[in-house]
Amino acid sequence: MTKFGLAQPVRRVEDPRLLKGEGRYTDDITPPGTLIGVVLRSPHAHAAITRIDVAQARTRPGVVAVYTHADLAEDGLGTLPCAIPLSNRDGSPRFDPPHPVLADGTVRHVGDPVAFIVAETVQAARDGAEAVEIEYDILPAVTDLAHATEAGQPRVWAGAAGNVCFDWETGDRAKTEALFAKAAHVTRLTVVNNRVVVNSMEARAALAEFDSTAGRWTLTTNTQGGWVIKQLLADAIFKVGADKFRIITPDVGGGFGMKLFLYAEHVLTCYAARKLGRPVKWRSERSEAFLSDTQGRANVTLGEIALDADHKFLALRTKNYADMGAYLSTFAPFIPTGAGTKVLASVYGFQAIYANVIGVFTNTVPVDAYRGAGRPESNYLVERLIDAAARELKLDAIELRKRNIVQPAAMPYTSAMGQTYDSGDFARVMEAALGKIDYAGFPARRAEARRRGRLRGIGLAYYLEATGGAPSERAEIRFAEDGGVDLYVGTQSTGQGHETAYVMLTANRLGIDPEKIRVRQGDTDEIPTGGGTGGARSLYSEGQAILATVSTVIEKGKAAAAEMLEASVADIVFDDGQFSIVGTDRGVDILALAQRLRENRAAGREVELLDTAEVARIDSHTFPNGCHMAEVEVDPETGVTHVVRYIVCDDVGRAINPMIVRGQVHGGVAQGIGQALLENTAYDPQSGQLLAGSFMDYAVPRADDLPDIEVDLIEVPCGTNPLGVKGAGEAGAVGSPPAVINALLNALAERGVTAIDMPATPERVWQALHQSRAAA
Repeated sequence: MTKFGLAQPVRRVEDPRLLKGEGRYTDDITPPGTLIGVVLRSPHAHAAITRIDVAQARTRPGVVAVYTHADLAEDGLGTLPCAIPLSNRDGSPRFDPPHPVLADGTVRHVGDPVAFIVAETVQAARDGAEAVEIEYDILPAVTDLAHATEAGQPRVWAGAAGNVCFDWETGDRAKTEALFAKAAHVTRLTVVNNRVVVNSMEARAALAEFDSTAGRWTLTTNTQGGWVIKQLLADAIFKVGADKFRIITPDVGGGFGMKLFLYAEHVLTCYAARKLGRPVKWRSERSEAFLSDTQGRANVTLGEIALDADHKFLALRTKNYADMGAYLSTFAPFIPTGAGTKVLASVYGFQAIYANVIGVFTNTVPVDAYRGAGRPESNYLVERLIDAAARELKLDAIELRKRNIVQPAAMPYTSAMGQTYDSGDFARVMEAALGKIDYAGFPARRAEARRRGRLRGIGLAYYLEATGGAPSERAEIRFAEDGGVDLYVGTQSTGQGHETAYVMLTANRLGIDPEKIRVRQGDTDEIPTGGGTGGARSLYSEGQAILATVSTVIEKGKAAAAEMLEASVADIVFDDGQFSIVGTDRGVDILALAQRLRENRAAGREVELLDTAEVARIDSHTFPNGCHMAEVEVDPETGVTHVVRYIVCDDVGRAINPMIVRGQVHGGVAQGIGQALLENTAYDPQSGQLLAGSFMDYAVPRADDLPDIEVDLIEVPCGTNPLGVKGAGEAGAVGSPPAVINALLNALAERGVTAIDMPATPERVWQALHQSRAAA
């Protein structure tokens, strides 16, 4: 690879290795003597376990051990913790149920782990699982979030009245109510953010090894950062020092938030490895993932927007019912509360906002962060509300937005949710999107579609994202003996292209051939601290840590070069990988200097190597934003909807690698279109069974479901970090659902349809058209 600078569309350095099958994933690793674990899961959504007998299972050929809750309890293991503190709006604590690793007398969703069978082979383990004798007393279950809090509904937990986990609020309630009282117009809308299955390409897996001499575990597992898992395993489960765990994360084939969390299988493999003195591996089947991986979204929200007589936004009021599933996952309560509500003001000049979030238990798989983690849900509500208000007021939805958008002269701008946007030119980004899609020419395209018997619609959604994550990040640079440079980072790539971006940064600042730089990640022994990957934080947080580390390397190098060249440190300059005496041709290459220092230390001299580690504080988050525009065509005879054009104009700050940014946006938009039109996590209301439990029944978007996704980048640099970057990993999934649904409702408007919920499947669209025709 030749030398390159920043802001270049450089091909990803990790791709040749991965495309040639040279990736190394968790399930590729099988130490000698490895046993295989299989989880026996509940077939019922809610039931009491009246009898469980594992005696026959333990005698099956190849079965080494069978564990139930009683075994874990006898050995003093803790329960799976929720790491997010959260109180109700009256100050009382939320209802915090135990989350046993294996069911403790009651199962609360289909797929709830009941027993762990460990055997010499996967088939032997499955045979053992079939031999476990369990008797269940089936209990009533509730799976429908919309009705779960109603009187008379079955209780997931006896102590949670109305199935409510928490009742939380934020914003200025008094000011919001006063503004609503004087409003000239109020629009109300209830929207559904449908539950989605994450479906990462690589399913979850875990391999645990235990060193009985050191009393220490090595857990190899596909995570988005092993440090949280390490801490939770030590503190909450095994109640030992964190130094007793080493978490190794090899290559990871997709995460989308779902691989951030502590799962039962992490605990079970570690427990079995200690008990049996052999490595124990578990790997998920795809159908098992539908029943065991955390799922996403699952909100029902009532939104109200108040406008004055000049159609200026006064206030926003929301009441959001957020499905937690049967248990609280690691970060679950934070997603609809702290994460989701901070972007409710979006890019508009609301004077006040009040949000009430009610966490609800259902007999379903737990819900936690999924790409965007609360922000897509909030943006969806706001953009749907604005379109609904425009319809009611008979205004153009674009003009209504323009009238209320925050102008660049207002920056830095503090929103009604107390978030300070340091930069942004929202109006310019919107105008760019309108121009790119030829908004003025849409009527002609609609007329042409009508001649073909199709309904064509156009929709806009302006989104605001807010990055999140740990308040610090670490980077370390080591100059290796082979002449290469190892860069240790505290984030974790799950397919985003981190290696390329980090190599670009390091090579640019140190003037080193990019091919000599190796990114190291995913080992909590090699990298003592790290924030992991989530909240689109990686580049702006790890980037700051890399810059801080590089700066220290350069300062160390100046001192070492001054001594080597017999000059004053003040006379040493660094440029393009070379330390030199200012005004002369005398100098030394940074790699040669690092080699000299290593040789001097090997010879017994006291010298400071160039190797450096720095931790950067992340004092400010960033606010990526952009405008999505979709055009759809609907066949009114079948209800089939096609997205025929899709435009994104994004402000992600400075784009270090525009090619990677566009790829990230493409992926996010694909997931958003999937949620808007296809993906439906359907549960049977009587039995609580997951009806869409495989790709035979659950529709993820295929290539022919997607149009070309055209992405323009409009750079408005961020002022709160030295790179000027804002984050791009989640943006595509934030803006796409409201853009698509607004476009669909625009297409259906001429037939009298004013509302539809996601996913807008052909059946739902057809029903909406026919119900509207019947009403007319």
